[in-house]
Amino acid sequence: MPRAKKKKPAVEPATRGLDARRLASAGPPTSVMTLARTIEDDGGTALASYRDPLGGHWQILASLPIDRVEPTPFQRDLSEAHVERLAGAIDKLDRFLDPVIAVPAGDGRYWSPNGYHRLGAMKQLGAKSIVALVVPEAEVAHRILLLNTEKAHNLRERALEVARLAEALAALDDRPEREFAVEFEEAALVTLGFCYQQNGRFAGGAFHPVLKRCDKFLGSKLPKAIETRRERANKLLELNEAVNAAVASLKERGFESPYLKAFVVARINPLRFQRKPTADFDETIDKMIASARRFDPSKIRVDQVARSGGAPDESAT
Repeated sequence: MPRAKKKKPAVEPATRGLDARRLASAGPPTSVMTLARTIEDDGGTALASYRDPLGGHWQILASLPIDRVEPTPFQRDLSEAHVERLAGAIDKLDRFLDPVIAVPAGDGRYWSPNGYHRLGAMKQLGAKSIVALVVPEAEVAHRILLLNTEKAHNLRERALEVARLAEALAALDDRPEREFAVEFEEAALVTLGFCYQQNGRFAGGAFHPVLKRCDKFLGSKLPKAIETRRERANKLLELNEAVNAAVASLKERGFESPYLKAFVVARINPLRFQRKPTADFDETIDKMIASARRFDPSKIRVDQVARSGGAPDESAT
């Protein structure tokens, strides 16, 4: 009988944070006043300073010159179609009602960890300025995966975003990788991100369930951990090639199904019938590579593939 999930304890309504009258009731600290002056010096205007209603942190509602605002360097790729839709909606309304989030990045620049597509839409419409919630703490930009709810991520976008974030943070912070668990969301995304950097059509969805069980956050410092991640990505790409060869052998025997890759991966997965929640990455992937290279299509029946189901192959490469 499956174990029932524990419910989070109910939170009493209206018991956390500040009441509405306290959000601007006290004078802002010196650091916020300094940031307001910096915004003015950069050609913007600090419209209001206030404390957020949940944690009481100070932030500034500001207008910024649009050419001083740019996405964080580790953000996902821009979707031109999404920008077009947003620009059309904003233009029709003739109002910009959804401020982006920004953090000071130095040299008069502001990074936006949440608002890339809105920023793109406003630039497309020829706007001179943009309204932003300017947060004094630059590390907020490193929590991009928690803040960025503007557009749903697919696996490729999430993984690339995490890999870029890891690279950016490695140049600033050498804490152990496992201390970035909140920012990176899950260890498998870091490895998959480096795979996608090498092969944009990599079928990460086929391997993600396996990685979630064997790819864990590392205790080594982040720059060293990234080296390990790149090695793991190379091994995963090697596995991908072996799986593609097995899929090709099935097609040569007349098998036609969008689930062939998922079928092969499931067939060679050594964790499929194990009850242990975790496993060793290298041991697991090495076994899968060996099994993929020994794959014998003559032993496969059509009904076995039909029963496998699963997600269709994202790519044959």
